[in-house]
Amino acid sequence: MRTILITGPGGSGRTTVAAATALAAARAGIRTLVLGTDRTDTLGAALGTVTGPAPVEAAPGLTAWRPDAAAGFREDLAGLQERASAVLDLLGASPLDPEELTPLPGAEELAILRALRDAALAEAHELLVVDLPPTPQALALLALPEELRRYLRRLLPPERQAARALRPVLGRLAGVPMPAEWLYETAARWDLELAALEAVLADRATTVRLVAEPSPASLDAVHTATLGLALRGLRPDALIANRVLPEEAGIGWLAGPLAQQRKAVDEWAAAYDVRSVPHLGHDPRGADDLTALAVPVVEAAPARVEWPVQDRLADDGVLVWHIPLPGAAREDLDLVRRGDDIVITAAQFRRVVPLPSALRRCTVAGAALREGELRIRFAPDPQLWPRTS
Repeated sequence: MRTILITGPGGSGRTTVAAATALAAARAGIRTLVLGTDRTDTLGAALGTVTGPAPVEAAPGLTAWRPDAAAGFREDLAGLQERASAVLDLLGASPLDPEELTPLPGAEELAILRALRDAALAEAHELLVVDLPPTPQALALLALPEELRRYLRRLLPPERQAARALRPVLGRLAGVPMPAEWLYETAARWDLELAALEAVLADRATTVRLVAEPSPASLDAVHTATLGLALRGLRPDALIANRVLPEEAGIGWLAGPLAQQRKAVDEWAAAYDVRSVPHLGHDPRGADDLTALAVPVVEAAPARVEWPVQDRLADDGVLVWHIPLPGAAREDLDLVRRGDDIVITAAQFRRVVPLPSALRRCTVAGAALREGELRIRFAPDPQLWPRTS
């Protein structure tokens, strides 16, 4: 199943483009599910159909769904309270009733991720269109599964579960209760769920589509979004230039905005597959308006972003790790190695990346940014590298 993740700067019309993309795919005979993530029903307003926690048929072949973050949060916390009842009783805690639970920060993001995973793995549709939040929140959302898995592995290492038989003895010796079995079981279940979501995001059939209204401010926003996506190993399959004014509008006071739009689209065309969507003169509402937008639907997925390791041992005595970071500036880059991980910082974005196995037995020998690509050189550590006779 193809998955198209749609995002863009706030106010760019990404929800409308997501709805139009899904509707166009359904009319082309592709069984499509469009997933909304806004708290308010902006998706339903664009489609002309009310959307909510229960999937609804918005058009023939098109299903719309907007998950309820509050309901998912209540279910998760109720289950956690039930598993931890013994510990809560020991502490004298009073359990919370489902009626008094309200979502905490982060619950909405987790609900979106769970819905995305469930929809992708269900395989009930041929295409999944996801209306992600505005770009800054979308980038944080896409990073969440990997980061949560890393935290879980550090806080509750799976290898320590082998000592589960010793926990009662250790608890008596230490005088405090040791982590209960349910805690490790919960961590393992979360790790499995997050791994499934990571697999969906990393799948070759998953692409990101950026939506932006051509303007000087959007030039910087798209540049920042591309860099953030690149650090996650993603790149947009297309850039939708939304609300483009018609050429005949270049008279009077509209001549200035039209010239700005032309300049922005020309700059984008040098680096992206730009598709222009016209300005209708009003906010698109309903199937007729969405059809008039003539958005691109499903095309061949772009080649997967690779981070290859080049073997230059024979020539230079090093291995070179190539990491594409289009638009990165040398002064905004920072690298720190910590054990078998490397921390890459590009502008306001940061990612902790496990080193490929061959590089774990090497020391960092330098790095350079060339032609939008970060190249990190690694020299074999004589104490760890296999010796040849």
